[in-house]
Amino acid sequence: MTTNGDRPDVRGRSFAFAVRILKLVRALPRDVGGQVVARQLARSGTSVGANVEEAQASASKADFARRMNIARAEAKETLYWLRVLTESGMLPRPRLGALTSEADELVRILTTIVKTSQRKP
Repeated sequence: MTTNGDRPDVRGRSFAFAVRILKLVRALPRDVGGQVVARQLARSGTSVGANVEEAQASASKADFARRMNIARAEAKETLYWLRVLTESGMLPRPRLGALTSEADELVRILTTIVKTSQRKP
């Protein structure tokens, strides 16, 4: 699952991201606020990779772009929930920093993929 030497491609990165999100969700407080954020974060964070996988099986270029755009939107939503966690103090900032950076990078990568796939030949 690599394209850049030892750097995982978007499929590998989004899968690893989903696993990291689920591990983070387990560490959230079990109070009402923690559970609300946990559900939202788990759904959006795991949906990124699921949509990337679906895009790989697309029947057309337009369908590929649409599914990658959904993955991008889910990555942006995940980034939002990570910022909520950071600002609310539910978890320490250092624990969220690397994951927030990866979410931001995934948004950038997926944005580039969507723009490139929507170009006319």
